Amino acid sequence: MNRTVRLAQQPEADELLGRSPLAALVGMLLDQQVPMEWAFSGPHTIAQRMGTDDLDAHAIAARDPEEFAALLSAKPAVHRYPGSMAKRIQQLCQYLVEHYDGDAAAIWRDAGTGGELLRRLNALPGYGKQKSQIFVALLGKQLGVAPEGWREAAGAYGEEGSHRSVADITGPESLDKVRAYKQEVKRAARKT
Repeated sequence: MNRTVRLAQQPEADELLGRSPLAALVGMLLDQQVPMEWAFSGPHTIAQRMGTDDLDAHAIAARDPEEFAALLSAKPAVHRYPGSMAKRIQQLCQYLVEHYDGDAAAIWRDAGTGGELLRRLNALPGYGKQKSQIFVALLGKQLGVAPEGWREAAGAYGEEGSHRSVADITGPESLDKVRAYKQEVKRAARKT
């Protein structure tokens, strides 16, 4: 995986996301209750604070939980809820170590169908149906991972030309379109 993405809107953070499957998974995990750019810059911040240029599932899984939480809590915090997100990231990495020998790309490398890929993502700690569908769409639209039926597995997030999620962000203009879509969805939900 070595793709150009613009999810964090920061060159160094986006470069890591484009080459590191684990960074992309962690960024997606962090993408809740904070701006998307903040979430997707998190993996780069974590790597820097760990003194590396990439994330390693084995190293994160084995890290002392209090130490890892402190690493995420240091100013500026990696997330609005750094303690709970540190726990979730470690659970994700522990799962990857246990089921995929720490190789995040193994989740999709041999997934024969979009449905199988979606099931594998749904099994990850911290990933529910919506987050998994968005990640399937991100893989298919931007990261070159497109098993048969990936658009169907991604649901509405897989639609070509949509601006529903992080899967559709390719720069500042598309980020604005995704934000506008999300605001419209919130407005419509308040009316009902």
